[in-house]
Amino acid sequence: MKTNGARFLESLGIPFELREYEVDPDDLSAKTVAKKIGMPAEQVFKTLLTTDGAHGYVFAVIPGDAALDFKKLSRLAGWRKAEMAPLKDVQPLTGYIRGGVTVFGAKKPYLIYVDETAILFDRISVSAGTRGTQLILAPDDYLRAAAAIGQPVQTADLTKAAQPSAPEGHE
Repeated sequence: MKTNGARFLESLGIPFELREYEVDPDDLSAKTVAKKIGMPAEQVFKTLLTTDGAHGYVFAVIPGDAALDFKKLSRLAGWRKAEMAPLKDVQPLTGYIRGGVTVFGAKKPYLIYVDETAILFDRISVSAGTRGTQLILAPDDYLRAAAAIGQPVQTADLTKAAQPSAPEGHE
C-alpha cells in the first residue's frame, strides 16, 4: 500500500522497502511491530510527538525497545519540561493516528530529534504513515529525508538508561 511516507521518499529518490503486518489495535507497541516484521526491536524506531506543555512540539524518534528520557529531550529542545503530546492532539497536529505517526508528510513540519543509535544499523524501520505498514531504509537516507522536510534534524542520546534486571526472586 502506498502511503504518504512512501510517496515522500519516492519524491526524493530514496530507496526503501515497505513491509506490511497485521495490526492488533490493542497492542500497538514497537516491540510487537518488530516481531511481526522480523526485525530486532532496537532497529524499529517509534516516532513520538512531544510537547513543552504550551505550544511547542517536536518529534522524538527512538528505538522500539527504549523509553524516551524527557529530561534529555527538554534540555535539547530548550524547554523547561517535555512530555508526550496528548493523544487527542496527535491526529489534528500530524494527520496521523497513534501507531502510524511518521515525520514524513505530517501536517506540520516539527523539529526532529533522532536517537543516536539509529546510525549503528544498516537499515531501520519507521512507520510509513499508517498502522500496519513500515518503511525500511538506511539510517542516512532517513536523516536525509527528514532534513528535506525543512526543519532541523538532530541525532542525540534520547533514551533512558536500561535498568538492570532484578536478581531472581527479588522482583
